[in-house]
Amino acid sequence: GIKWMSSLDAKFEDAKDKKPTAEKLERLRREKINRFRNQHKITIQGTDLPDPIATFDQLQREYKIHPKIMENIQAAGFQVPTPIQMQAIPVMLHGRELLASAPTGSGKTLAFCIPLLTHLKQPRNKGFRALIISPTRELASQTHRELLKLAEGTGFRIHMINKAAEAAKKFGPKSSKKF
Repeated sequence: GIKWMSSLDAKFEDAKDKKPTAEKLERLRREKINRFRNQHKITIQGTDLPDPIATFDQLQREYKIHPKIMENIQAAGFQVPTPIQMQAIPVMLHGRELLASAPTGSGKTLAFCIPLLTHLKQPRNKGFRALIISPTRELASQTHRELLKLAEGTGFRIHMINKAAEAAKKFGPKSSKKF
């Protein structure tokens, strides 16, 4: 059938539709996040994924990152996260597994180092608590350098092991059995 109404009734009907519902607000939020991801060329797959961050300050507010780590990020000259950092850091801070791909120099190292130090929370004298395996010495050196800068003043001890014999000398002969 046809529904007949006056223009006054039509205005009243339109006004009822303008009230934002929870679903509508969530849809608008999703659209805004998708526009942000498209703008920064972030492609992501999965379900129930955390929203990307736009600034490093959001890490402090939303994820309670150690203040010294935040200070070290600023001291290193990082003002705005790169696209890989915008999405990868929140994913890892939520304890999710991640497989990420980005060009050389895009900030992947910092993208996994910040969540790593955050999950470790504070230094403990319990031996090795995190292990990063790199395919080349050059990449291992880069990761070591970045972690040293990022963890400065936090008490974390960052080591690079590239030969088992050197590790035995550095950490003691029983270190291979202990760790």
